[in-house]
This record gives sequence, structure tokens and C-alpha cells, in this order.
Amino acid sequence: MSDFHELLDNYDGTALANLVRQKEVQPKELLETCIERIEKVNPSLNGIAEKLYDSAREATYADGPFMGIPTLVKDLFAPIKEAKTTNGSFAVGGVRLGIDDNHTSRLRGAGCVFVGTTTSPEFGTSYTTESSLFGPTRNPWNTEHSSGGSSGGSAALVAARAVPFAHGNDGGGSIRVPSSCCGIFGLKPTRGLVPSGPMVGEGWAGMSIAHALTLSVRDSAGLLDVAAGSDLGAPYAAPHQEESFVSSLSKPLRPLRIAMIDSLSPWPNSKEANLAQQHAAKLCEALGHHVTTAKLPVDLMTFFDRAFDIIGPNVKSYVEMIGNMSGSPVSDEALQPSTRIIIRDKGSVSAVQYVDAVTYMHGLGRIMANFMQDYDVLLTPTLTRSPVKIGELNLQDDSKSIEEFIQLSHSYSPYTAIFNGTGQPAMSVPLYWTPDNLPLGAHFVGRFGEDATLLALAAQLEQLQPWWNNRPPVNACR
Repeated sequence: MSDFHELLDNYDGTALANLVRQKEVQPKELLETCIERIEKVNPSLNGIAEKLYDSAREATYADGPFMGIPTLVKDLFAPIKEAKTTNGSFAVGGVRLGIDDNHTSRLRGAGCVFVGTTTSPEFGTSYTTESSLFGPTRNPWNTEHSSGGSSGGSAALVAARAVPFAHGNDGGGSIRVPSSCCGIFGLKPTRGLVPSGPMVGEGWAGMSIAHALTLSVRDSAGLLDVAAGSDLGAPYAAPHQEESFVSSLSKPLRPLRIAMIDSLSPWPNSKEANLAQQHAAKLCEALGHHVTTAKLPVDLMTFFDRAFDIIGPNVKSYVEMIGNMSGSPVSDEALQPSTRIIIRDKGSVSAVQYVDAVTYMHGLGRIMANFMQDYDVLLTPTLTRSPVKIGELNLQDDSKSIEEFIQLSHSYSPYTAIFNGTGQPAMSVPLYWTPDNLPLGAHFVGRFGEDATLLALAAQLEQLQPWWNNRPPVNACR
């Protein structure tokens, strides 16, 4: 086979790895095609944090399920041996840790070849990828719009068909939001299903977890098979999966009880977000599932206040650690306004307040577990409106309060972070495009530990309404 660009456009990582294994495709040629594609699209998108072309060309790869497949790793608390770590911040300074974390090590063991790292907002605390360090990462459907955050670089480059999948992590929607913005598939796994060590025990008190942004559902399932399982000393462990996630895609799925969640006050959905949710509900009904409406037992403002009681001290602790390692405190000028707001208003909450916030999250998990006894899956919009324009969510000064920051950011995505707090699996599925040709995902949430159910539902939806033929405009990304 000689037209490798056609392969990137039409084959997922699983299919490409099969071609490599059968020696129908030479992995070096596939790598060079990915590099060529990145070089073509990245000037428009700005999704690459560091190019790793030379080390990728020299790499040997494991004979695993993704043998010889080039991919990208998000530059946010996910070190790999070849790359600098910046976490989207000038303050970090681009240190080279020289190690793989346990998750990226498993990806390497599956045969993945790391061709670069991708952009993130500073410390991953924004739903738009616009760091002072790298500048804005743009949406391949319309480069005036944001690719989402915090895995915005990964999402943009997967959507542009530069690589079939890329690494991401999600502490409040950071896989699902950019997947929605860029029209690709994004799953946040159950808490504890994927390792976070050795450097991180529990990201944001267990709200954060890593996985991938993919073109196909089966790539997401295959990558989860590769990564699933606790690492040594992990503080959380998800329920054991008896069979592989890939095999669960082909098993018959019983009719599911799906609750379509009404809008959460005080942030109503836009007309387009409601249409995206209703369209997803109709597809589910066409597949034989039962859809009803319900209200979530969550007070949003209380939830976000407690969430930032956790995020604030974590961000402050990390910034102080950077200062201790460098020998001098990190200056305010080295941090973005949103980080300064979070540290100023929530960085110094009392130990009692922090414990109360963690206790609240654990209690919310139990409330939702009881709520889910009546349903198999919940359905919400991923976002309350179509992808925002560059600059809309990017604060320019720190005069805002944390409440104003929450209003700005979470009125855009009020649903996703709840399920980081409860630890449930959740996914954004690209089923709807606005009249302006911008994607808007449908957000599905499963019971704790039932990632396989979500993936099987996603596979049904992918077969019923394939999204692969929906490609970003040529003038935006080629």
C-alpha cells in the first residue's frame, strides 16, 4: 500500500496495527506520513507542545495490539522518557524527568510510538487550551474557535487525522469537552481503572484520570484493555473486568434504561445543545433502548464550591513544589490569571474544609449510585453550547473572583465534572453538528465500573450513525 495519507483518513489505530502486523504497511512509512500530516496541520492548529520526530524514528516498538502506531501524549502530568514536562506553564520550566509514568509505559508496551506531546492550558484547569506558554490551540472545524480543554492539543490533532488516537487526561471534563469540540470520541474511565503512578497517587482527590481521545470506539476499548489495572500501591481500584473491553463491543447489548437529564439551573442549555441531546436520545430509542427524563440530585453551585476546595490546594501545593525544586518561590507573573485566582481564593482553605470537600464527593458518589439503581445510563449534552471562540474563556487578569471564574467556565460545561467527583465512567460521542458545521457531543454516563456498557452503547451508535465521514474543512487543517 502506498497512499498512507488515505490510510490515515480512513483507518483507525487497530486497523493500521493489523496492517503493520501483516507486513502490508511499513511502520517507518506510516510514521513519516504522520509527521508529514502534523507538519501540514499544526501551523493552523497549534496543538504540538514538543516534536519528538528523531526519537520516534529511532524507537523500537513492542509487538502489541498497537504495534508501530504513532501517537501523541498530552503534556500534563504524564511524563514520557523523551519529552520535556511543562504542564502548560512557564513556571515549570520544561524539565526532562526521563521516565514514563505507569500509564504511558503501558501504551509504549502496547507498541505505540510517541511522535510528540500536545498542548494543555496551565495545569489543566480550563475548558479551553490557551496557555501563555504555547498560545491558543485551534479547532480544525473552524480555527476561530477553541479546540476545548484541557486535552485540546490531542483532540485537534486526532480530529485532523494526524494520528488515529492520542493520550489525554480528565479531572473535570478534559477528555470529553475537547472531544465534543472537535467531533471525536472521548471516554473518561471509572476511577481507579487506569494507573496514575508513580508520581501521582490521587489526582485532585481522585477526580482526575487518564485515557485517550480516539476516532473509533474500538481504539478506545483497545487502549483501555492495554492500560486497565491498578499499579502497585494505588489508592483506588476499579471493579475487575471479566472480559476484554474490545470483546464487549461485539456482544449483544440488552435494552438499556437511559435517563435524559433536564437542564441544570442556573445554566440552561442552548437550543443547539438541546437538539444534540434530543438527537442522541432518538438514536438510542431507534436501537431499542428506553429513554425517560429525570433530574440529577445535585446542587451545582455547592458541587463546584466543594470541587475547588480540592483543586485549589492541589494547584497551590504543586506551585510551591516547583518553587522548592527551583530554589525560589514561583512569582505571580509566571502564572496565568486563572491560576492566580484559584490559588488566591481557594489555595489556602483549611484542612477541615478540604476534608469536608472530599467527604462531600464521597457522599455524592453514594447518592448517585443509589440514583443509578433506576437507570443504566444518563444522557446530557457535553456542552451547553457549541465550541466557543478563541479568547472567550481565557481570562486576561485576576480581578475576577473564584465564583466569577466558575460562572465563566462551568456554565459552558456544567455536566462533565460531576462524574469526576463520583468516579463514574462517562463519554462524549460525536453525533451532532450545528448549522455552522461545528460538532457538539452527546454525553453519556454509566454506573461505577460499567465502562463496558458505555463502550458497547457507543459502538452501536457508531454503527448506526458513523461519524468518520465527517472530516474538518480542508482549508482549516490540510
